[in-house]
Formats: sequence, structure tokens, C-alpha cells
Amino acid sequence: MPKVKLTITSSDCRSGCHKAGETYIVEDVCPPVCHELWHAIYPNVYALQNGGTLDCGETRAKYFDAKCPDEGRVCIHGEVLPE
Repeated sequence: MPKVKLTITSSDCRSGCHKAGETYIVEDVCPPVCHELWHAIYPNVYALQNGGTLDCGETRAKYFDAKCPDEGRVCIHGEVLPE
């Protein structure tokens, strides 16, 4: 199963859970990511872990950018790591 790297690209988290520059590697267990953020990004992570690609403008890609459902206070980038 491919590993997915998650990087917090910006953060104004109300609870202080995340800081810009934090990284997590997702293998088979959920990383220590805020549950609201994880809920928003999990479908993308699951697709990438299972060989899928995601819409990226006019193309398909093995990465995504997403925002926290709390007014986009945390931005995250996910990408498949080379095996």
C-alpha cells in the first residue's frame, strides 16, 4: 500500500492542534490529525493509498490540497510518496 505524506501548509487552528510545516506519513493507521480535518481528507487519502488519482484541474494527480471545515483555518497538502 502506498504511503501518503500530509503536510500542514498553513494554520490558524483555534485549538492549536496544528502548526504550519508539520508532516505526517499515513500508512495503515490514522495519523494524529484533528478529527474534523481527518474526516474532510480521508476519502482523498484512501483513494491515493489504493492507487487512485484525483481531479486536479484538467488532469488527474496523485496529490491533493484541502482546507479544514472550520472556515479553512488549516490548509493541508497530501501526496503519494515514491515506493
